[in-house]
Amino acid sequence: MASRRITTSAARHLLRSSARPVIRNTAGPFLRAHPTTPIRAAQQQLRFRHDESDSRTPTEREHGDVIPNADDKPNRMWSFEEVKRQVEINQGLSDEKKVTIVDVREPLELWEHGCIPGAINIPITSAVQSFHISDEDFIDLYGFARPSVHTPLLFYCKAGVRARGAAGLAKNAGWRSTDEYPGSWLDWEKNGGPVEKVPRPDDPYRPRSTEGGGKNGDE
Repeated sequence: MASRRITTSAARHLLRSSARPVIRNTAGPFLRAHPTTPIRAAQQQLRFRHDESDSRTPTEREHGDVIPNADDKPNRMWSFEEVKRQVEINQGLSDEKKVTIVDVREPLELWEHGCIPGAINIPITSAVQSFHISDEDFIDLYGFARPSVHTPLLFYCKAGVRARGAAGLAKNAGWRSTDEYPGSWLDWEKNGGPVEKVPRPDDPYRPRSTEGGGKNGDE
């Protein structure tokens, strides 16, 4: 009996001692072969998230040319006083940065009500393609050169609705700065802003280069 107990005890000891190297030998090589597995996984995850949020094409990434996105930055909303001050700046009474004011109403609205002094007319309802056509086609359509994509633009209409749509179209087409005057003509008129008179157009749907434009409607 004594020899059987010794043999059994020795067998258990042998099993325990022989099991340890098996565990070490399976875990050890794995850790040595993949010493930075958690870090690599995190790097891959971050790289995936970066690529997923980067809307540029490979060529744009390589050359650093970023196409503006409509969701990159919210449009700035201007008050009456800010627009009035900008009109003075545009008229050369200040050395501050000029902003092109764009009236998106229809030409007949300009003739009937006037416009904010110095505004150009790009009627968004009858010429929704205005920011997506070529520069040459724009000149053929309007008779004046279109502001460049680097020119800050400030849109207004009658009540702000068409201005919001025009700003979105311009930003989608690549214009960098497309601000809005949400109060638009109704707010300008209510606050007694200066008005530039506009002659009756020969073509009621053809805008003029030096005045804002509009459409007969509630927007």
